[in-house]
Amino acid sequence: MAVATHDNAHADPTAHAWERVRINRLGLWLFLFSDAGLFALFAASRFYLSGTARDPHLNQALGLAITSLLLLSSLTAYRAETAFVHGNTARGRAMLLATIVMGLMFAGGVAFEWATAEFPVAELYGTAFYSMTGMHAFHVITGILFLAVVWARSGDGHFSGGPKVWPITATVMYWHFVDVVWVFFYPTLYLLK
Repeated sequence: MAVATHDNAHADPTAHAWERVRINRLGLWLFLFSDAGLFALFAASRFYLSGTARDPHLNQALGLAITSLLLLSSLTAYRAETAFVHGNTARGRAMLLATIVMGLMFAGGVAFEWATAEFPVAELYGTAFYSMTGMHAFHVITGILFLAVVWARSGDGHFSGGPKVWPITATVMYWHFVDVVWVFFYPTLYLLK
């Protein structure tokens, strides 16, 4: 019976497309869970290296500003996905572009923090801070690249509903994941004394 269902899925292109989306969704979730483990190890190493102490010279205002930007970018990413699902490509593209701009501002804020930080890498807290923010910034930049590719391809109506919206959904899921990681990293790096 399963063979007949499999054959029917290949006979119906829409059913086959939805089956691919199901498999891709599973793959994305497996990737996100494994990546979450990596980020958890980074957070645990911060406490192992420097206990709960944080550097008093940390720029708290900048940390709050970039955190706010990243959280707001999650909202625009969600609105982009919703717009594409409902067939509003122009609104979806505008929201994707807003997400990209905020992601670039976040990455710029991290770069500014690195350039002006008054604690060296060689200190235990510095090692944890630069490692955690560097790994997270790498993921943000990767997310920006994904968003840019989706934005560029969406101009010709490539993601016109149904299973074709999956690339938008996957990119937005990745972006939300990066945001959630920062929700844990921010207090770990900036708030705990």
